[in-house]
Amino acid sequence: MITLVHSTQVVVLRNFLSFRRGWPVFLSGFLEPVFYLFSIGVGVGKLVTGFEVDGHVIAYAAFVAPAMLAASAMNGAIYDSTFNLFFKLKFEKVYDTMLATPLVPRQVAIGELTWCQVRSSLYSAAFLVVMVAMGLADSWWTLAALPATLLIGFAFAAVGMALTTYMRSWQDFEFITLAVVPMFLFSATFFPITAYPEWLRWVIELTPLYRGVVLCRELTTGHLTVAALVSVVYLLVMGAIGLRIVSRRLAGLLLT
Repeated sequence: MITLVHSTQVVVLRNFLSFRRGWPVFLSGFLEPVFYLFSIGVGVGKLVTGFEVDGHVIAYAAFVAPAMLAASAMNGAIYDSTFNLFFKLKFEKVYDTMLATPLVPRQVAIGELTWCQVRSSLYSAAFLVVMVAMGLADSWWTLAALPATLLIGFAFAAVGMALTTYMRSWQDFEFITLAVVPMFLFSATFFPITAYPEWLRWVIELTPLYRGVVLCRELTTGHLTVAALVSVVYLLVMGAIGLRIVSRRLAGLLLT
């Protein structure tokens, strides 16, 4: 029986070799949050003095930047856990080949999840460097922001993979876009959650990107509250549920 560590290495290596000539496309997804940071965070920041976060007033760019950091982690995880996974599952038949070896569905799922984490962490690390270079992360707690983005990537990748196993065609991915775009726009990314009506605020606070934004924002500003702990538990549970579902779904789709 192949070990989990070895199986993960095999799946990650396979994906690395597949992307070795397409690295510009691989890295291009990191640029979107950077453009938002410069256009909105810096541009609008000339007009908006700042917002109050946990009783402390911070500049607008420093408010937007951690939200873009969380979005970078989400983007990196979503790209590979949805569109790329669907292509490998339905058209390339990569997983059928893998399961003809000693690999089992759970090992394949964890290997793919790890690869999604690689992409997510690269996007997050690169964006964090931009933040620090711009002076938008003054707290030593910023060092914990990168592990926090790994947690965000884990949650989105696991659920993204689970949902993809239910997709029937490329048209179904419109539902992914329909979920991701509103989360990106309204998860307290560009203005505080207090700007919403109370009933809508409760809905937004239950979304995964909002929990990621809260976690990153509290770490990069150094103003930690119990909300950060709530976010950690939320994202861990979300990722664990997604991983369990995708492991079972792969087994059902490929071994029957």
